[in-house]
Amino acid sequence: MPKRIRVGVLASGRGTDLQSIIDASESGKIDADVVVVISDRKDAYALERARKHNIPAFFVDPSGKSREEHEKEIDEILRKYRVDLVVGAGYMRIFSPWFVRRWYGKLINIHPALLPSFRGVDGQGKALEYGVKITGCTTHFVDEEVDHGPIILQAAVKVKDNDTRETLAARILEVEHQILPRTVQLFAEGRLKIEGRKVRILPGDSWKDKYPTLPDVLYSEGY
Repeated sequence: MPKRIRVGVLASGRGTDLQSIIDASESGKIDADVVVVISDRKDAYALERARKHNIPAFFVDPSGKSREEHEKEIDEILRKYRVDLVVGAGYMRIFSPWFVRRWYGKLINIHPALLPSFRGVDGQGKALEYGVKITGCTTHFVDEEVDHGPIILQAAVKVKDNDTRETLAARILEVEHQILPRTVQLFAEGRLKIEGRKVRILPGDSWKDKYPTLPDVLYSEGY
C-alpha cells in the first residue's frame, strides 16, 4: 500500500477543485490527505471549504509585499505542515522562480485548456472565442513559465455549437474534478517521472477501469 501523502492546496476562488481532492481523500479514492489550504484572498470560499472539513486554512495577504516575500510566508506554512505535494487549484498568482525551484517536482497545477493552447487566465473563454472544436483541461508540473511545465494528464472536451463560456466551463470543470485527484494519486504512488519536457507515467492501474467516465470525453494515457 502506498503511504498517504500530505497535500497543501493553494486556491484563490470557490475551491471546487480543492473539494474534489478532499472528497477523493475522505472516500479512500486517493492515498492523500489535504493538511493545509492557503489563499491570497481573504474572502475565497476555498478557505471555508477547508474549515468545514477541519483542515487548517490560512489567508496570506500579498498586499505591500514582493512576490518572494509573500511566497516565503506560504513556504513557511507548507513546511510547518510537512507537505509532500503542493497543488495549485484555481490559484491566480504567478509563482516566482524562487518558489518554483524550491518545490520543483512537488508542485502541480490544473489549467482549463489543453496546454500549450490558451495559457493564462480564462482558457475556456479563449477557446470559445478562437472557435476550436475541442478543448479540455490539463494537469502539469509547474516550471518558471506560466502554464508551461511538463504535462501529466489531459482530457479533451467537445465544444458545442450553442456553448456559452459558462456552459463550456462547467463541463470542463466536471472533468477537472476527475483528473486532478487522479494526478494526486499518481504522485502518491510514485508513478510520475519527469524526463525533460515529458512526464512518463509508470505502469499500474487505470481509473477508467475502476470509476465511471464521462461520455464524449477523451482521457489521456495514465488516467
